[in-house]
Amino acid sequence: MELWDLYDRNRMPLGRQHRRGDPIPPGAYHLVVSVMTCSSDGKVLLTLRSSKKHPYPALWEITAGSAISGEDSKSAARRELLEETGIIADPKLVYTYSSGHGSGSIVDMYMLRMDISVSELTLQPGETEDAKWVTPEEFDEMAARGLITPPVVRRFGIYRKFI
Repeated sequence: MELWDLYDRNRMPLGRQHRRGDPIPPGAYHLVVSVMTCSSDGKVLLTLRSSKKHPYPALWEITAGSAISGEDSKSAARRELLEETGIIADPKLVYTYSSGHGSGSIVDMYMLRMDISVSELTLQPGETEDAKWVTPEEFDEMAARGLITPPVVRRFGIYRKFI
């Protein structure tokens, strides 16, 4: 069972925990991190979600996940990056926004610049099944074909400024 800390819309802790999978209570938010890894030539690292993972089975995404109870944003970003790709790094926070109307997520968006071969990645069984580097134009084409998770497509407009 995964537990998340809850916050108000101003990111102040509510002193309560929330169980993953349950509806977020009204007026509460949980912390989500998103990490876009970019190469020196402007390509974006995508990973393929497991076909058994819901929502969005077998769609491409970037590293992302929820902070677990007691974890700060930066630690969650480093953990998710390590778990999903095997990359040990310190990504840089570039943007924060809240999603949901009165309840939902506070999303911290991180960037990492790194040149690494797909063969050097360690994909997490049950989470990621494949990885590849794509140009922003290839990303747009894949998004138009419905091959990328909707949350990542929405965030890419913000990330594009930092590539």
